[in-house]
Amino acid sequence: MEKIELKEKNYNNYVDLAFDIIGAKWKILIIWELRENEKRFREIQKSIGKITDKMLTKQLRELEIAELILRKVYPEVPPRVEYSLTLLGKSILPVIEMLEEWGKQYLSVFK
Repeated sequence: MEKIELKEKNYNNYVDLAFDIIGAKWKILIIWELRENEKRFREIQKSIGKITDKMLTKQLRELEIAELILRKVYPEVPPRVEYSLTLLGKSILPVIEMLEEWGKQYLSVFK
């Protein structure tokens, strides 16, 4: 089995690596919310629902460090911050779309 190392972390395989980057409960939902355009913190929070300020901040930071989202601060008073997907972040959208389709198919089994 091939071992993968990235940023001083070791992974058993590429799925392990991918889940470390986007596998948290909220990260895929954040990416999904940013798929069409940039959004501000409260817009993301309102769209997602029951996520705390602290958790949303943490998840946004981790996605920014992973270079999946871009945080843009506008020099205004009060400061305005918008989040958007990077090209790398957009590259995961087809996978999330497949998950959406799978979710629809799964639900149809029980209707």
